[in-house]
Amino acid sequence: MGNWATVREHERLESQLSIRTREIRHLVLTGLLAGLLLLPLLQVGNRGLTYFLHVMMMTFMYIAIASSWNIISGYAGYISFAHPVFFALGGYFTGALLVFIKLSPFLTAPIAGLLAALLGFGVGLITLRTRGPSFVIGTIALLLLARLLLDNWTWLGGSNGISLPLPNLPPHLFKLPFYYGLLFAAAGAVGLSYRIRHSRFGLGLRAIAQDEIRAEVAGIPTHVYKVLAFSLSAFFVAVAGALWGYQLSYLRPSAFLTVGMAADPLLMCLIGGRGTVAGPVLGAVIVVALNELMIALLGSTELNLSAIGLIMLLALLFFPGGIIGTLRERGRLPRWLDWD
Repeated sequence: MGNWATVREHERLESQLSIRTREIRHLVLTGLLAGLLLLPLLQVGNRGLTYFLHVMMMTFMYIAIASSWNIISGYAGYISFAHPVFFALGGYFTGALLVFIKLSPFLTAPIAGLLAALLGFGVGLITLRTRGPSFVIGTIALLLLARLLLDNWTWLGGSNGISLPLPNLPPHLFKLPFYYGLLFAAAGAVGLSYRIRHSRFGLGLRAIAQDEIRAEVAGIPTHVYKVLAFSLSAFFVAVAGALWGYQLSYLRPSAFLTVGMAADPLLMCLIGGRGTVAGPVLGAVIVVALNELMIALLGSTELNLSAIGLIMLLALLFFPGGIIGTLRERGRLPRWLDWD
């Protein structure tokens, strides 16, 4: 009887701790989101935050891409290099509608997301029948084919690109709509990742990552789960591509379809913690901040790239499971960063 009472008391304390952890996390995230929403108001009166807002926009873009990539490559364990294709689809689809029909990308970005999800579903039906290196090669082939197509599609400017008309806004307010658009894209991608992580679908994806054959034996429709994950992972990447391409005001294949763009979400998830909710967010913040810092200190030189590479290598050596994963294993992960 005494042992049973001790167990019940232990369960009650664990439940209270879990509730307290969720409350702390909710409070921190709510405060952070409120601060990010209010931050651009300083630009209206101060006009000195243009560069900072640009860096924040870039961070939001990469958070949306890395968190989306994490759905298929973190949870399901299938490394994809095809996500720049969805990024380019968002930019070029909304850019073409803007140039030829005068429709704003702020209105058509969700449509681009849906098209990217459909493309991801169709491509996934074919490529996700393979596993391991074969799937990786298939996604690289898709990236190269998309680059070849856009380089030779003269209607969209080919390799020279196509210019987009800019929004009619004062210079100091130009970045504000893009800031908010990319912020909502990032929040949507993280929210989707969180919902998947805490669902039966997410549990199935993690089972696939651990042992796909056992997952099939257990009755999980692995092919269906993988295709849905690939499709869902494309939506917010295309939305981010639509808004990012619009603010660039000039679309060209080399701005979207590069090996570097394909490797960035992998790097961010490895540093932050692949397969976690907070990992891609933390990784994107670190990589963007580090890159801007090194450019400011060393300029856009090979020395800058070498320094960034060395720092990231050290991070991976000391945090082999990513920062989130390694800190959790060591019992040192702050509660407000424990989103899993």
